[in-house]
Amino acid sequence: MMAHYKTTNTQRPREDLSLKETSPKITGRAASTTGPMTAFNLVEQMQFLYVRVVKARGLPQPCDPYVELKIGNYKGTTKHLEKNPYSEWNLVFSFNRERIQNTSVEILVKDKALAVEDGHEVIGRFAFNVSDAPTRVPPDSPLAPQWYRLMDQNKIKGELMLAFWIGTQADEVFPDAWHADTASVISGYGVSDTRSKVYISPRIWYLRVNAIEAQDLQVRDKNNRGQPVEIFVKATLGRLVLRSKVSQTKTTNVAWNQDIMFVVAEPFEEDLVVTVEENLINKEGSFTLGRCEIPLKNVEKRNTGSAAAAKWHDLWRTEVVENKEVRFASKIQMRISLDGGYHVLDEPAHSLSDLRPTAKILWKPTIGNLELGILSASGLQPMKPENCVNAYCVAKYGPKWVRTRTIVDSCDPKWNEQYTWDVYDPCTVITIAVFQNGYLHSWDKPGGPMDLPIGKVKIRLSTLVIDKIYTNSHPLVVMQPSGVKKMGEIQLAVRFSCTNKMNMLLTYGRPLLPKMHYLVPLSKDQISMLSEQAAYTLALRLSRAEPPLRKEVVDYVLDVKTNLWSLRKAKVNFDRIVKVMDGFFGVVKWFDGICKWTNPFSTVLVLIIFCVVVIYPGLILPALFFYFSKEGIWNFWKRPKKILHIDADLSHAYTALPDVLDEEFDPFPTRRTEEVLRRRYDRLRSMAGSIQTLLGDIAAQGERVQSILSWRDPRATAIFTSLCIIAGIIFWYVPFQCIPLLAGMYVLRHPWLRDQLPPYHYNFFRRMPAKTDIFL
Repeated sequence: MMAHYKTTNTQRPREDLSLKETSPKITGRAASTTGPMTAFNLVEQMQFLYVRVVKARGLPQPCDPYVELKIGNYKGTTKHLEKNPYSEWNLVFSFNRERIQNTSVEILVKDKALAVEDGHEVIGRFAFNVSDAPTRVPPDSPLAPQWYRLMDQNKIKGELMLAFWIGTQADEVFPDAWHADTASVISGYGVSDTRSKVYISPRIWYLRVNAIEAQDLQVRDKNNRGQPVEIFVKATLGRLVLRSKVSQTKTTNVAWNQDIMFVVAEPFEEDLVVTVEENLINKEGSFTLGRCEIPLKNVEKRNTGSAAAAKWHDLWRTEVVENKEVRFASKIQMRISLDGGYHVLDEPAHSLSDLRPTAKILWKPTIGNLELGILSASGLQPMKPENCVNAYCVAKYGPKWVRTRTIVDSCDPKWNEQYTWDVYDPCTVITIAVFQNGYLHSWDKPGGPMDLPIGKVKIRLSTLVIDKIYTNSHPLVVMQPSGVKKMGEIQLAVRFSCTNKMNMLLTYGRPLLPKMHYLVPLSKDQISMLSEQAAYTLALRLSRAEPPLRKEVVDYVLDVKTNLWSLRKAKVNFDRIVKVMDGFFGVVKWFDGICKWTNPFSTVLVLIIFCVVVIYPGLILPALFFYFSKEGIWNFWKRPKKILHIDADLSHAYTALPDVLDEEFDPFPTRRTEEVLRRRYDRLRSMAGSIQTLLGDIAAQGERVQSILSWRDPRATAIFTSLCIIAGIIFWYVPFQCIPLLAGMYVLRHPWLRDQLPPYHYNFFRRMPAKTDIFL
């Protein structure tokens, strides 16, 4: 039976969801005008004792040697080598200097075979003081390892090659080192799942299969030509199967002329399988009339809007007729191409982190660099009451994903890791998410728990001031079936540096997406389907890395479920529209007051201004542009100083009813009702999801208008204000009668004089920031 909720809503106590400025001890405060200055200048420096164990020689034979390091309560061991005269490990041990409880490090070479037989396992030992370790920080060259004698009972038992030094997290061995803090809690293969890692998304393409026609098809019932047969094309790529529309024919020839599109990733691992099938009359299923396989490596790559060459492909089918194998040969004509002129959309349209096409030859030069310092987190909440917090971060911008190391059993982890991205367009978004590593204690169990999300932060680059370092503590806020919950805070340092300001300013006049999206546009249904394919393809490839970036992590960062129906989000979008229209309604109310002589002085003043405008109409446009210029300059002193962050009131985080949240987190398809009601409910949610997206788009357009003069995007506002001043001066001298004449000629110009690409003012407007990034 379906649960019933009361219509009244008792608001939960409000938590502090504000953005706080922090003052970490970082070295990158000086401005940079030519890109990143030095590595790890946006994070706090952490010192580690590194011990690199290379190899041993002169050990008594036979033996199964391994190395053990002891320092205070920490102990690390290498793997043992069975009966190997060339004992080589090449393993680096890392110890956090703040947690070292002893002044000396003892290194023992042991024999695993002796340990099993009589318990005397030590072959030899070597010790050194931590204070004797030299300090080394990149870009200093790596320390050369040296041979050290192994002593046991005042006897030399061989030599061990090793190097030890005091370094920081900037050391090149840091990502792959054996970290004592983690290894002391986690054992086995789970240790490898705690290391930091940089992932590069595979290059993904749109695969377009245009099925044109087929000839000489061998239908099942050749004698019944009075009834048309239904024939369709089925394309298979891996586990994904798509089919064309059904075409009816009474002959052996049939035409479709329909596009079937896939998302494929390099390197191409699977072949495209195309089959032509006939629907069985009064039966379920279909009958295969022919089949062909096309290797993707042989498919033509195109970067322009010109159609690919049409080619005929043989369709093969084998049947047994009178105890003999008979092969039927038909033909199908198709255009198959890998379209590199598109940007493969794998993220929501309002928070794209990359706008470049697939083909590298079409890429524009970089305009700058984005530096992100992931400092620490505080007050992280366990996903379950009995669990500890094993947190790591994932940041995604463009094709580059980064994953920090996992800090084990800490609600206040400190990562202090820094990463850099090339920036090609400022109107993009970087996503930083925090996850609970659920794999550590169940690495040896099949079907273990997932990595659960703790929260995420999105930062739009166009809202950042160039070369300014933003150090803030961002709240990690999530919506749950029980309501909004603050899961903790994450401390970040962000800097956007520009290497070519002219190119960056010119991007505001370019189309937001590559030209192919406008020359050969894709339908909304195609974009939606291809986005799901792209997210699935990325998750599949990234899950093969070591350590893997699992599907639930990729889906959460990419906002795969962002378009599902939510009454709360629908109310948010409606409120956004109302707030955008407040200005228009305010003008209407003011004008109504002028007409009613509510304030006689204002009415008389408006009458005087109206008379002046009628007598001197040339003052209208200059005055209007000068007014916008004045507003832009005036708002400069009130411009936003902080990064956009989550707005709980805008998100209806505290006012959503329990049944509304239950509907929002109800899986798709629903599980709350019987079969008939489930179908109706799913259909309603699908329709409402489209309406919700439309409302969000309308609200975003109005918010972009408001942001033009708000200095939220400082470069865009500066461009617009400057153009208004120039336009005001030009219209001051140009006769007014020329303006409507030129405007009319421009609007009614011949199609030959029109460009299929969006105009500059439209591209500029599309790049304005909206509030899409700051509500839950």
